[in-house]
Parts: sequence; C-alpha cells; structure tokens
Amino acid sequence: MGMNVGSSGGSGEPEVMMDINTTPLIDVMLVLLIMLIITIPIQLHAVNLNMPVGNPPPTEIKPEVVKLDIDERSVVFWNGEEIGDRATLEAKMKAAAEQAVQPEVHLRPNKYAKYEVVAAVMAATQRIGLTKMGIVGSEQFVDGK
Repeated sequence: MGMNVGSSGGSGEPEVMMDINTTPLIDVMLVLLIMLIITIPIQLHAVNLNMPVGNPPPTEIKPEVVKLDIDERSVVFWNGEEIGDRATLEAKMKAAAEQAVQPEVHLRPNKYAKYEVVAAVMAATQRIGLTKMGIVGSEQFVDGK
C-alpha cells in the first residue's frame, strides 16, 4: 500500500522497506493531465478580415512603362537610350517619380552585368521614391538542366 514503517529489532525477520509507492501518484497525475488537455478550448489560429466583395473597378489611366536595361558591360539604358552617368539616371528617375501617375519601372539586367551596378540602380529607385518596380527576365538566371 502506501508506506511500511517498522523496525526489525534485531530479530531474524527481513528488514522492512521504507520507500513510498509512487505508482498511484503517477496514475493520478496522468489522469489530471488528460482532464486538463480535454477541458482546454481549441484555439483558432485565424485572423478574420473584412474583404471587399466583387471585382475592383478598372483603372482608367494605365501607367507608362520605363524599361531600364543593364547590358553585359554594366551600361544602363533608359528606354533604349544609353545613360552615361549616375546623375543623369537619377535626374530621369526624379522626373518620373514626380509624375501624377508614377510609371512602372521594368529592370532587366543581363546575367553578366556587375551586381554593384544593378544594386546601385535598385537603391536609387527606392531612394528617389519610385514604388512600382519589377525585375523582368529573371529566367536567364536559372540554370537549365
């Protein structure tokens, strides 16, 4: 049962074990744990959003597309026109950023262009405030098997 306490008193009887039987304690703890798990409500990991119903109205004004190309020599082209230096590029970007409807900037780097030049063009685009920018032609960077 629980605990046996006693002394043999020097007789020939074997010594009495004085340890607590922990099996019933473990059983009770397991039952309490199972009851706790069952009674906890199920937590929903969802965020309820009120989304608009239907399709948004089409925009009347389509933004113009500016094609920024960077060739294998790391030369930057603005709509096919070669840009000589960074100041000219930034002046064109500022003029585009100040338009009422900002143009979409399609950046198309050559896979052999220097990363430094591509990163500088992307940083200038962000710093000046052109928000509609995408990298076009990235399939050239995937190795064909």
